[in-house]
Amino acid sequence: MSTLTLTPGIVSLADLENIYRNQRPVRVDRSSEDAINLAAERVAIAARGEEAVYGVNTGFGKLASVKIAAEDTATLQRNLILSHCCGVGEALDRTTTRLMMVLKLLSLGRGASGVRFEVLQLIEDCLEKGVTPVVPSQGSVGASGDLAPLAH
Repeated sequence: MSTLTLTPGIVSLADLENIYRNQRPVRVDRSSEDAINLAAERVAIAARGEEAVYGVNTGFGKLASVKIAAEDTATLQRNLILSHCCGVGEALDRTTTRLMMVLKLLSLGRGASGVRFEVLQLIEDCLEKGVTPVVPSQGSVGASGDLAPLAH
């Protein structure tokens, strides 16, 4: 089956249905690679900088005013994921989890998240090889409702 190249922001419901029903291989259009890497570099600079940037080099919620030392920002990010990895219940089926990964890939592909392009490539590789996380069907942290599932 041929690989479907997706342009973030220009994906139809029919494309998503095709990916879901047919487990079609996907790739993100490479035209956004430079913008994604530029945003990642900006986050890296902010993490090393003196200015407090929420969630990059500060705590979260009530700890938003607490500055985190540059050498501790990687630990901060890891601990954030671990603290939100609190789902319960039966695992979602692999097809649903795969579609969640595709949707996250499309979101990251817009270039506003601050991740390196290699993160998108890793997700693409996982999708291609059939590697999906076990995502519990219940659990939420915060108003968006997707933080716990995405932490898995």
